[in-house]
Amino acid sequence: MLTSYFRVTYPVTRLRGALAGRFVDGFAQHLDEAGFKPATIREYLRVVHHLSAWTEGRGDSLENLDDGSLEAFGRHLRRCCRCLTGKKVRKNGHAVARARVFLTYLRELGVVESARVDSRRPAERPLLDSFRRFMFEHRGLAESTTTMYLRIIAKFLDRTDGDSSRWNAGEIRAFVLGYPHRQLKNVASALRAFLRYLIAEGRCPAALEGAIPKVASWRLATLPRYLPASDVERIIAACDPSTPVGCRDRAIVLLLARLGLRAGDIVGLGLADIDWQEAHLLVSGKGRREVRLPLPQEVGDAILAYLEHGRPPVAITQVFLRTPAPVRPFADSSVVSGIVARAIRRAGVTARFRGAHVLRHSAATQMLRQGASLDQIGAVLRHASIESTAHYAKVDVALLRMVAQPWPEVTSC
Repeated sequence: MLTSYFRVTYPVTRLRGALAGRFVDGFAQHLDEAGFKPATIREYLRVVHHLSAWTEGRGDSLENLDDGSLEAFGRHLRRCCRCLTGKKVRKNGHAVARARVFLTYLRELGVVESARVDSRRPAERPLLDSFRRFMFEHRGLAESTTTMYLRIIAKFLDRTDGDSSRWNAGEIRAFVLGYPHRQLKNVASALRAFLRYLIAEGRCPAALEGAIPKVASWRLATLPRYLPASDVERIIAACDPSTPVGCRDRAIVLLLARLGLRAGDIVGLGLADIDWQEAHLLVSGKGRREVRLPLPQEVGDAILAYLEHGRPPVAITQVFLRTPAPVRPFADSSVVSGIVARAIRRAGVTARFRGAHVLRHSAATQMLRQGASLDQIGAVLRHASIESTAHYAKVDVALLRMVAQPWPEVTSC
């Protein structure tokens, strides 16, 4: 494996004779499967050799490597001038990051103990884990929403020392109101869900739930954030299908603009969710409700073009993948919103809102203007209530003018 990355045999012999020698072939294959280019793999291997020599020089072993070791290795690189490939590695700002990739690989093999990623106090970790399971299994919350809730709850536990027997209404209210107004709704929802869980478990007085202030919010009070159909077409055309990235982005934008999918739907879409024979997509949305949606010819052609010409040949079940190595699925829905924002900029479209949801709103608005009923639009958008779909009725200004009543004149007695 290593001989394909070096023109001479000396570097290969040196790598295999180092402290990490028994892992370098597998590590090189791991990087190759992740989509790294040969030149980049060579740089990773040079860093591994340097890390190996530095570890051996300290009289240590690979099994004892951890994040603290990598920090010390980074300090060593800043002053290293002679040891082995020191001059080359010292100037490479990615050296520590590449060493961390190797450390992660050793952890996956079980050679190095896994990192302790949860910094919560020992008494709190089981509580947060059980709350996560409860929200996922019994309330049907998406993983992203549950993770957001846990971040807020973790801050609350830090503020109150995690002892529910000592909580009072004043500190609960002060915690919520300590956030900016734009975050109040999420904070109140997260804390309310957590307190209800504790009340159901008998760990918290029921009266404390009432201490959470209600955040003013009026349903249907705002207009949908949408773009004109001409702007949507310009955004689609701004994705160049002749490049792998443009091919992927065009398929994503079409799914958002034609079917009104959410960004999370794009992230979770799997290869097995596409039924090419019946021209259907299986989408699992909020509450993990599965719905079959028709696959239009234009959208299907775009996805097929990406699978054939743009998607790396890797054994990953998700349809859409990152382009830069390491090749892997999108981390979260913010990546999809970033793709849409870049397409909007390339198209030269002036838009106040640039996330993926603006295309979902635009799809619903366009369906309404083409004569689709609210029930039909709600079925495509997978709304649980017709009230959510009624939000889009306000964009039909011509119809609103027909039904609007004149303002009654004020008569004096």
